[in-house]
Amino acid sequence: MRKFLIIQTAFTGDVILATALIESIHSKMPEATLDVLVRKGNESLLENNPGINKILIWNKKENKFRNLLRTLQLIRKEKYSDVINLQRFASSGFLTVFSGAQTTSGFNKNPFSFFFTYSLRHEIGNGKHETERNQQLISYFSSDPSTRPRLFPSKIDEQFVQKFQIENYICIAPGSIWFTKTFPQKKWIEFIINFRQRFLNWNVYLLGSPAEDDLCNQIVAEVGWERLHNLAGKLSFLQSAALMKGAHMNYVNDSAPLHIASSMNAPVTAIYCSTVPAFGFGPLSDVSVIVETKEQLTCRPCGLHGYKTCPQQHFRCALGIDIDQLG
Repeated sequence: MRKFLIIQTAFTGDVILATALIESIHSKMPEATLDVLVRKGNESLLENNPGINKILIWNKKENKFRNLLRTLQLIRKEKYSDVINLQRFASSGFLTVFSGAQTTSGFNKNPFSFFFTYSLRHEIGNGKHETERNQQLISYFSSDPSTRPRLFPSKIDEQFVQKFQIENYICIAPGSIWFTKTFPQKKWIEFIINFRQRFLNWNVYLLGSPAEDDLCNQIVAEVGWERLHNLAGKLSFLQSAALMKGAHMNYVNDSAPLHIASSMNAPVTAIYCSTVPAFGFGPLSDVSVIVETKEQLTCRPCGLHGYKTCPQQHFRCALGIDIDQLG
């Protein structure tokens, strides 16, 4: 029987997109065993996934290299037939090459890719979504197209958010770890005030990590509306997914909440500031709206992941977006 390990120890959004590959493999080989390696903190994303046998965790923040060797020992004990590496960094390549697996697959940008059984090109901006690029890694046994990523909130998760779903609502995830990916706070405030004028009896839920609690509190204080609620840091990943599923619309940056929406086929309006959908990280929901500045900027896109400040010091890619574009 085939025994697979998928390695994706990058950020939250990357793990969510990796679930599309899990869906593909499980559909193609339902009898196979499929494990996943993620960085510590992302394991809860994969709870309840029927395609996953076991979740391995690498703690990258504490004793990174010692824990890397311990993780390798765990991998070797499992005796995988196939290791599929979605990352392009040396540490994941090291785990792949020395995993003991019969077959290894990964992208040619990985420093260890020369030793992979199958080394595939990873090209940004060629029209392919990241889920399609990941799907290439199993082309040695499947020619099926990529699927949509999927998260699996539990019944308890769904019951937990029911108290927020009694009335009509939208969700807004206003933050990002990258400044140039983040629609400005004053723009969110302007949008919410405009929304209140049109939908006075609707609720608005602000979502995000505990690190975005201050941002959301500032927005709530500035707007001063009893129907605007800060839920940042108060919901788990899967509880947020369940809440987003029932929203009339989810407003997000080019960040993890965008991919949560895709995984739930939830309606989404994705705002791209310094980045562009052509990078391959666009929304996959049936109801998807992409918002970008209408101004032709020679500096945009300025980078794949964004920056902590605007390299040109004007941030026109975000400030030039009119809130009317959000609908």
